[in-house]
Formats: sequence, structure tokens, C-alpha cells
Amino acid sequence: MKREVLYAMLEAEVVKRNIQSEISEHKPDPLLIASKYQDEYIALICALFSYGDVRAIVNFLGSLDYSLLDKNESIVRKKLENHYYRFQNSKDIGEFFITLGRMKNQASLESIFLQGYTQKSSVMEGLGSVISSLYDINSYRSRGYQFLIGKIPTNKSASPYKRFHMFLRWMVRNDNLDLGLWKSVDKKDLLMPLDTHTFKVGHKLGLIERKVYDFKAVLELTEALKKFDKNDPIKYDFALYRLGQEGIL
Repeated sequence: MKREVLYAMLEAEVVKRNIQSEISEHKPDPLLIASKYQDEYIALICALFSYGDVRAIVNFLGSLDYSLLDKNESIVRKKLENHYYRFQNSKDIGEFFITLGRMKNQASLESIFLQGYTQKSSVMEGLGSVISSLYDINSYRSRGYQFLIGKIPTNKSASPYKRFHMFLRWMVRNDNLDLGLWKSVDKKDLLMPLDTHTFKVGHKLGLIERKVYDFKAVLELTEALKKFDKNDPIKYDFALYRLGQEGIL
């Protein structure tokens, strides 16, 4: 497909998808829950539990009491003792809420992110600050808990960090879908929240050559999209995701 044709198609798809009705009970997305609260900590919960079947994700997120982020830790453990989601048991979920509650009492997520991001405008270093803080503030560890938070990024990291990059898209971009709660991060620095749908669509459109679903593929797709909009390359993410999810491409 010629670049001009592809650009026109993607731009049209972005406009088509940039409406609130694109996210609903009939077209579920974890952003549906995050949008109700307009809160960075609740949005992080919604993003990090976004793995698996999208309807199961939204149902689980809709069952949570987010006011627990401001409650006593013993109350948190009691209220969440019957909650579980895939790889996370009730203790994992309770400790995750406790971790975020402690952080919320100390600082905004944006300020923690900026500690790593500001010097080099690197979102990966910003994520490193956030993930390090999540581990530092609570000594609890388990396989499910650590799967939820992920590993602290290094130069050798291969993970796409899809859920965190989706969270950043929600926080930084501001349109009819994304929340735009953060004001100090430039959207041109965002990286693609690469999932299986966008990976496959990227290949079909000739935007990705890499065969492995990893961080290098994230960088390759992000750079390809910068050729269409260098100041906001991730605006194409949701459109590409829906094209793949709905089987259009």
C-alpha cells in the first residue's frame, strides 16, 4: 500500500474511532472503567489488569471498589478477600491496592514518573521510576503480584510493556477517548502499546518487519507512525487495535 493511501486510511480511521460511543458495554474496553473515575491511580489499576479477554477484564474492573485506595489496610484486605483475576489471587489484589494507597498518600503518579522522564524525555526511564516505587513501598512479593507490576526496565528489556504504555496513552493524550490527566509529558515521546492485534495489523500494513513480538517491535512501529505524525504517533493506536480486534484487517 502506498504511503499516501495508508496515511489517508489511518487518519480517517482515527477520526472515525475518536468518539465516546466507540467504548461502551457493547464495545468494551478497560478505558470504559477508567473514564468513569478520571483518576490516575484508578487508571493504573485498569491498565495493569488489562490482559486476557476484554469482557472479562471489564467485568472484573467493574466489580472493584476503588474507594479502598483511601481506606485502612486491614479494611482493604478484608474487602478484597474474595476477589481474584487470572494470575492474581485475593492476597495479590489486596496488596496491590495497599501499595497504591501508600503511594497515593505520598505523591502523584505523574510526579513519580517525571523523576525518570524529565532528564532525557524517556518514557521508559519514567516507567522505571514508577515500577521501582511500586516495589519499594511494599515488600510483598508473589508470582501473580510481580506479573501484574512487571520488571523494572533495563537496556536489555525485551518486554513490550503494553499495559504501561496504554496507561501512558490514557494519561498524556487528550481527546474523546484518552483522559489527558497529565500535563507535563509530551505525547511525541510516547511509545506504542503493542498487543497482538496491533502487531498483526502493523505487519499487514507494512509498518512492522520484525517477526518477534517484543520491545524492538514497539520501537519499529512507533518510528513508522512518526512518519505520519511526528508529534502524536500514538494517536493511531486505538484505530489499529480496533481494526485488528474487529477482523477488518
